[in-house]
Amino acid sequence: MLGRCAPGSPGPRSAVRALPPSASALRQRLRQCAERIPEAEAVLDLLEKCPEHQKKGSFPVIVFEGLDATGKTTVTQAVKDTLNGILLRSPPACISQWRTVFDDERTPIKRAFYAAGNYILASEIAKASTQAPVIIDRYWHSTAAYAIATETSGEVQDLPPAQDEVYQWPEDLLKPDLVLLLTVDPEERVRRLQHRGLEKTKEEAELEANSLFRQRVEESYRRMVNPACQEVDASPSKEEVLKTVLQLIKKHCAF
Repeated sequence: MLGRCAPGSPGPRSAVRALPPSASALRQRLRQCAERIPEAEAVLDLLEKCPEHQKKGSFPVIVFEGLDATGKTTVTQAVKDTLNGILLRSPPACISQWRTVFDDERTPIKRAFYAAGNYILASEIAKASTQAPVIIDRYWHSTAAYAIATETSGEVQDLPPAQDEVYQWPEDLLKPDLVLLLTVDPEERVRRLQHRGLEKTKEEAELEANSLFRQRVEESYRRMVNPACQEVDASPSKEEVLKTVLQLIKKHCAF
């Protein structure tokens, strides 16, 4: 069975181990825990049905990333409506009901679930992008950023160095045309969370309680490459943020 990295010894290699580098490695990790976790078998079954090396259609694929309460839900819906697009989310609906099961598991298994969601989502993206622009609320970068931040202790300088392989997009995963990272200052984000009044996830509670963890997540996002994140200040009004986002889409995506 997969073990947790030893306390006090996290670092670049443990961050890599927490994040399956390919679909084949992901399948192996899920098989190792399938007997104990029936939901892992179900996820594996869905994953096995996904064709390898998904190809994008002719319409652009745009991903929105960011911490909770940075405006992803509002912006993605607005962009979807403006572009007459298709809105998808990670993890996809077919496995999202099992999030609570895997959130209580050890880090490698938990990350395998979210990574599997990306590959399953890629099948949906491949099909949808033949029909209309595809707008995605979180994708691989979220999986990677939270895994790296969780498996690295200390401050931002303790993260794996920039250009480390852990920041690279998986070669066998369908790649988006544009990734937009929504950011707001910490105080504003907390105010928005309190206004929403929703139950906090474990990671959201950690983000609020541990500013170093939040900083590691945000910096991990910024170090992602191929594709990198285009950062968008989501503090202004909804209308201003949407205008900025649409300008970036027009600049980077061909219709």
